[in-house]
Amino acid sequence: MDSTKAGFPVVSAEEGNGVWLHVEAEEDTTIRPSDPDWFQQIKAENPELFEDLPENSANRPERSQAPMTPASEKKRRAVAIERDTAETKIRLEVNLDGTGQAKLSTGIGFFDHMLTLLAKHSLMDLAIEAQGDLHVDAHHTVEDVGICLGKALAQALGDKSGIRRFGSATIPMDESLVTAAVDLSGRPFCAWRADLPAEMLGTFNAPLAEEFWRAVSSSGAFNLHVLCHQGKNSHHIVEAVFKACARALRQAVEADPRMSGVPSTKGVL
Repeated sequence: MDSTKAGFPVVSAEEGNGVWLHVEAEEDTTIRPSDPDWFQQIKAENPELFEDLPENSANRPERSQAPMTPASEKKRRAVAIERDTAETKIRLEVNLDGTGQAKLSTGIGFFDHMLTLLAKHSLMDLAIEAQGDLHVDAHHTVEDVGICLGKALAQALGDKSGIRRFGSATIPMDESLVTAAVDLSGRPFCAWRADLPAEMLGTFNAPLAEEFWRAVSSSGAFNLHVLCHQGKNSHHIVEAVFKACARALRQAVEADPRMSGVPSTKGVL
């Protein structure tokens, strides 16, 4: 980025081999001001941003010509997973810092609908191509997609430094009300209290929602609690479950600006 023509509001400054400025752009972006006159103008207009910086660094824009790297590129949390068995063949890609885009092809229309909601409300970008033994039923495909998603989440999170770790959401869907709570603890556990009748939603048997989320939490090694407070319509309950889980995951994987290191007294998750 041309720091002299950034055109975005400056929101903070930090020391690190010179002074770096954080600007409010479409993505979290860090720039090094290379034009001394522009730098002095920023200081004059925003003196509070420089109060905590060493005096010698705050008086000059840079000490070396280090590359200008957007903060969003410093720690890319995106992975691809492939699974090939006698029952399914799956390729899944996830970007935790996406915009909620979904590109899905599982062969199960209702499942694609739920995964689209998952991407939208978690703000993860999700791409899935799945071929399964749908002539048997949808069980293997749904469960194996869950396994892949769990593994992708675990890999994308890395050591989990700087994340919020916990997330929860209570979501209504007409007569249905569902709460989901997540702890990215490194311990797989799924507590499911959402009774669903064996009702076909297209080619998706409603109880497969539990199989999917159990697979995600088990392969992703995190705690997941799902509680349906009330509901009668299976479609509404399942949709509320996916939206609640999505919102809970969105909170849990987000960066916490006040958290340095792993969010655990053990020092590891």
